[in-house]
Amino acid sequence: MTYHFGTFTAGSWKRRSGGDFVTVNPAQPDEVVGIYDATDAAELDAIFANARRAQAEWGSVPGIQRHSILEAWLDAVEARCDEIALAITLEMGKTLADARGEILYALKEARFTIGEASRAIGEVMPSARPGVRNMTLRRPRGVVVAATPWNYPVLTPLRKLAPAFAHGNAVILKPSEIAPASACLMAEIADAHLPRGLFQIVLGGPAVGAALVSHPRADAVTFTGSVETGRRIYVAAAANLAEVQLELGGKNGIVVHDADDLDACADEIVAGTLENSGQRCTSISRVIVRRAIAADLERAIAARMEAIVVGDGRDPAVGMGPMASAAHFDRVTSMMARGAGEGARLAAGHGPRPTGGFFLRPTLYADVRPDMSLAQQEVFGPVLSLIPYDTVDEALAILNGVEFGLAAALFSNRLDVVQRFVAEAQAGMLHVNHQTGVDPNMPFVGIKNSGVGAASIGRSSIHFYTTEHSVYIKS
Repeated sequence: MTYHFGTFTAGSWKRRSGGDFVTVNPAQPDEVVGIYDATDAAELDAIFANARRAQAEWGSVPGIQRHSILEAWLDAVEARCDEIALAITLEMGKTLADARGEILYALKEARFTIGEASRAIGEVMPSARPGVRNMTLRRPRGVVVAATPWNYPVLTPLRKLAPAFAHGNAVILKPSEIAPASACLMAEIADAHLPRGLFQIVLGGPAVGAALVSHPRADAVTFTGSVETGRRIYVAAAANLAEVQLELGGKNGIVVHDADDLDACADEIVAGTLENSGQRCTSISRVIVRRAIAADLERAIAARMEAIVVGDGRDPAVGMGPMASAAHFDRVTSMMARGAGEGARLAAGHGPRPTGGFFLRPTLYADVRPDMSLAQQEVFGPVLSLIPYDTVDEALAILNGVEFGLAAALFSNRLDVVQRFVAEAQAGMLHVNHQTGVDPNMPFVGIKNSGVGAASIGRSSIHFYTTEHSVYIKS
């Protein structure tokens, strides 16, 4: 199967012969999966005009009716779950089970979010003047630009599309050029349900992305990806005073102070580290473990990592797929080599890797110091660092001693340690006695260099996708 997509605008695909870029199967890099025609920056004015017209129509649809329409679209996406899951696996490598899981979780989250279309969007406020009624109301932001990464090619777009549409906005989406097929399929499905021009797709690399986020008709820009790209987008969007939401990187740590069941703790850590081959912003990257139990936890984690089968995600026996691209494979292996050169000890990942694709084995490094590159920089791969500590003060200092602040976790049954963690851990999402997975109704939020702007998921998203207005009515 080979996909062929181009710009999706006003309900139609603009395809050309030849294609400007291709996607390949990272498990078999000689297999071309998709052929794509890049959007020309000169097309953006017309695309934004289409979005503006569609948004005016959609914004006038009553919220409860919008909810019903969006529900039908999500049902149609679910009906094609297997087809979309295969596109994910072919383009970015995760197992088919994980791809299906991503879609079903994304739909659960989206169904919760579109409920915002039927919930309260304002408040009645007291007035200082007799005969005057004060209230606030919210209106759609307008045209939202969304740029999304390759690691969750359905979940991340839906995390932006669902609240945007629920609140009456239009969206111009630029999916990653590494894995755009699943987003294109969702747009194709939406065409039977949404006004034409409400959901448009722009394809290409950094040049078209830069033109898109800096376009003067963008009312808001939402981006998920690296800190470096996020900074550039922040500056570009600020020139037009567009609202900005950035979901950036993480260097998530889990403090293991004590645990009744160290094996169960190891299960949670390995699951939180290796989901999506570690290519997840909330992946556990550091285990900060009390020195007295470090050796036992190291053995438990290493045994689980060594048992995982690595290979082509289409094989049901495989537990972990490849890195998503050659460039990302080279980046992760380079970081691993640097960490080893700095003195980190390889505790798991000794075995041979499958050949032919961008495969890595689950890897555990022990004897990692807090100042090593493996303890400071986001790896974004199946690589875990074990860092010992002696006191709670030391553990919290190590946990907070990075530039990121996305997720953090603690294993402990001591109430005093839990209270200190909740009060002092510098992360937007805090987890106690489980790994860093999230729920579909809780705000997804990062601090420090992990995020800027309103949290996504749930009620928090209203602050990004709408504008607030004060109303004074004198009778």
